Amino acid sequence: MVQVQTRERFLALDVFRGMTIAFMIIVNTPGSCGYVYAPLQHAQWNGFTPTDLVFPSFMFAVGNAMSFVMLKWASMSQSQVLLKIFKRTALIFLLGYLMYWFPFFYLDEQHQIIGKAFSDTRVWGVLQRIGLAYGIAALILYYFKLKPAVWIGVGFLAVYALILIIYGPWEMGNNPVRDLDLWMLGESHMYVDSNIRFDPEGLLSTLPSVTNIIAGFCAGHFIQKKGKTFEGLSQLLLIGFGLLALAFLWNYQMPINKKMWTSTFVLLTVGLDLMILSAIIYYFDFLKFTKGSFFFEVLGKNPLVIYLLSELLLVVFYMIPIGNTTLFTWVYDHVFSNFFGMYLGSFLMAVSYMLLCWSVGYVMDKRKIYVRI
Repeated sequence: MVQVQTRERFLALDVFRGMTIAFMIIVNTPGSCGYVYAPLQHAQWNGFTPTDLVFPSFMFAVGNAMSFVMLKWASMSQSQVLLKIFKRTALIFLLGYLMYWFPFFYLDEQHQIIGKAFSDTRVWGVLQRIGLAYGIAALILYYFKLKPAVWIGVGFLAVYALILIIYGPWEMGNNPVRDLDLWMLGESHMYVDSNIRFDPEGLLSTLPSVTNIIAGFCAGHFIQKKGKTFEGLSQLLLIGFGLLALAFLWNYQMPINKKMWTSTFVLLTVGLDLMILSAIIYYFDFLKFTKGSFFFEVLGKNPLVIYLLSELLLVVFYMIPIGNTTLFTWVYDHVFSNFFGMYLGSFLMAVSYMLLCWSVGYVMDKRKIYVRI
């Protein structure tokens, strides 16, 4: 009985992760960045779009999975647990850093191979944030009980909000996140956004993102405790709706901003994730539907590998020359935009690229290959 419920809850988690990865690939790989539907673009600064939900949802799923994995930690020694946490943190961070460094070389005007220097490589990034936030959240959840961990997460949001308030009016070119990264790393290691050296995955804004993982852990723990009951599901929905309301009310003083990862952004995304996860559980566990689950399971069972593949393969496609353009651009110009128009063609190419990555996940799933770090 317990084994069946655990498997089904992992099904809901795999579907949630798979939906996140599918959407992430689609928004990251349009046929042309100049022709993207508005909902598939990030908010320029303050505000929120569906695309802004992708990254925090993946972090929420990381925390959700931790609530199941940490049950195994009870039978391990402290040194074993700490080694596991630090090893996973370091590996995820290193993979993210190497992903931005890839392909480690470029061709100059004379087509000579020139190595890409460390001094010009971005340090922070998506996987780097996931690694750091996971490590911090894992240590908090390991050494503290659930309620203290929740209050620590709330404290992170309060402290970060206080830092932004004390700093005063902030914008992309003038904010504490950028200032800290400039002081620590210098401009050459930072992301360029709108011709401004500013990293949306900066070190300081990683602090509130830890709360996304803690919230995901709490949701997983709550599901295990309450089981598949209407009472438990309704409570998840109410908590999610309450966080949404709080985020929109606080938005008048602390704008919802993904690039700064403001505390209101955390409340909004956690609220939405709770409601989405509740809908998935209702669909599969209450209505007993299975249609559509396999597609997202394939992506959800190997999320890290498929995400890395989508990023690295895209770089390769942009490196392969065809005439005066690249393979990726040529396919968009001569196939998708030619038959479907600029915007729809750009979207359909992103979907096709996602399906290509999915096919790799499908082969891995059929061969029972699941990469865990």
